Amino acid sequence: MTAQSRPVSVFGVPTDIGAAHRGASMGPEALRVARLVESIAARGIDIRDEGNLGGPRNPLTKPVDGYRHLEEVVAWNRSIMAMSTRILGEGRMPIMLGGDHCLAMGSITAVADHCRANGKKLRVLWLDAHADFNTRDITPSGNLHGMPVACLCGLGPKELVELGKHVPALLPEQIRQIGIRSVDAGEKRLVREHDLDIYDMRYIDEIGMRRVMEEVLDGVDTNTHLHVSFDVDMLDPHIAPGTGTRVPGGVNYREAQLMMEMIADTGLMGSLDLVEVNPALDKRNATAKLAVDLVESLFGKSTLMRD
Repeated sequence: MTAQSRPVSVFGVPTDIGAAHRGASMGPEALRVARLVESIAARGIDIRDEGNLGGPRNPLTKPVDGYRHLEEVVAWNRSIMAMSTRILGEGRMPIMLGGDHCLAMGSITAVADHCRANGKKLRVLWLDAHADFNTRDITPSGNLHGMPVACLCGLGPKELVELGKHVPALLPEQIRQIGIRSVDAGEKRLVREHDLDIYDMRYIDEIGMRRVMEEVLDGVDTNTHLHVSFDVDMLDPHIAPGTGTRVPGGVNYREAQLMMEMIADTGLMGSLDLVEVNPALDKRNATAKLAVDLVESLFGKSTLMRD
């Protein structure tokens, strides 16, 4: 069953609990206003909107022992994990609407457990301006949306590292990061120590998005579950201003479309995160509309005119 035919369940996670700026909590509604559900349904896909999860409010407190809002981040991620696990168990594709990117710990941990239980290989495509591989020893802020990849790979607080049935939830070789262009000095050292596979913007500029995606998707087969974790700050701020951690020089519109179309061509996408849409920083919901346009491409919309 391909991504274009698998039934889908969408759920929102309205919190900015792990972020530096307020406003990503409004992301799920902005994506719904941009007609995400209707756009996927228009492609003939059975889609169900499960509504929003609930969880603790943002207490706006300072970091404690290097982590900001750890208890609340854990609570939200446990709820996400439970919802994602249920949806996967129903044979449907979970789409998590964030919220900030710390929430991917819950969704990806659920997917990793599901793949192990069903004998499937997992590859995570982390689309982001940032490597999100900080730890409390090197983080400049304590914000947990800068740490999810590290936590998934076993570097982080016990409460997050041990969310699922297996520790670590992921191995670095299961992850491909695309669009990276902002990595802290200590984080860069840690990324190299763990041999994370990163396709940064210079590499994209040098060889082009087509070859990048061929390398990213090399080795996937019909027994592979692709999880796409899409942070809209991967995109250049000129086309996607509505996000809290904008970094100049990002992926442009055509590069993003090609990326999504090539993922769709595999027919292997089994789950999706769509995070860091911040309508408080946006212009007339432009970023949410662009995100929906790109998600349509993940579900088979294509500009291809030739066989």
